[in-house]
Amino acid sequence: MTTASTTERDATAPVVSVDGVTFGYGERPVLEDVSIDVEPGSFLGLVGPNGSGKSTLIDLLLGLERPDAGSVRLFGERAHEFDAGERIGYVAQNATETARDVPITVREVVAMGRYPHRLVGRFSKADRRAIDEAITRVGIADLASRRIGRLSGGQRQRVFIARALASEADLLILDEPTVGVDAESREAFYTLLSDLNASGLTIVLVEHDIGVVTTYATEIACLNRRLYFDGDPTEFVATDALSEAYGTDQHVVHHDH
Repeated sequence: MTTASTTERDATAPVVSVDGVTFGYGERPVLEDVSIDVEPGSFLGLVGPNGSGKSTLIDLLLGLERPDAGSVRLFGERAHEFDAGERIGYVAQNATETARDVPITVREVVAMGRYPHRLVGRFSKADRRAIDEAITRVGIADLASRRIGRLSGGQRQRVFIARALASEADLLILDEPTVGVDAESREAFYTLLSDLNASGLTIVLVEHDIGVVTTYATEIACLNRRLYFDGDPTEFVATDALSEAYGTDQHVVHHDH
């Protein structure tokens, strides 16, 4: 139940708060004393080399793991205790490949986003309207009755975004969502994310293409076990954080849009 005090806390608290988090698998440390806040309406791009702890941090945000030290909070609540799952939309790294063999339509996938809101029985008029609006908003209205397995990778990603929008999510988390998607579809996908962020949706994106992140994100966190940078993309490009985190001489390639 949402109370006035809960609403006030949501308005002032970061959507995501990672405070002094350390985590490891057995004796192997993966994250060390990492602190990141994601404010409402932000678009955080999370970058770092393979094995740097990015996906582990996402698992912590989703409450799938608990930190060895420090805390992870969503909307002011501990992530592993957070039970308002409809407020979070998550697109996994292999989502498009997994969906290829699922024999359901675009509309049926998007409708899953309304399950937490639906009362016992059929979808209400409000549910159906939310589904239609989400499908239209991401530009796939003409694909609504098509099997998701018959879509391109870029189209399937839009379906998962629409599912999150149908659930009325306040936070969208994406873990390298365009792996295997062609360049043209990638640019269109990130333009969509930018538009959604401009409308108020908070986004956390794990992406290996640093040029994409510096072009579209409003904030960058550079991670390799520890945090090397957290701040404005323009400032990030001017620092040595990228080469320090990757251990090599790295250059940012910007994308036109």
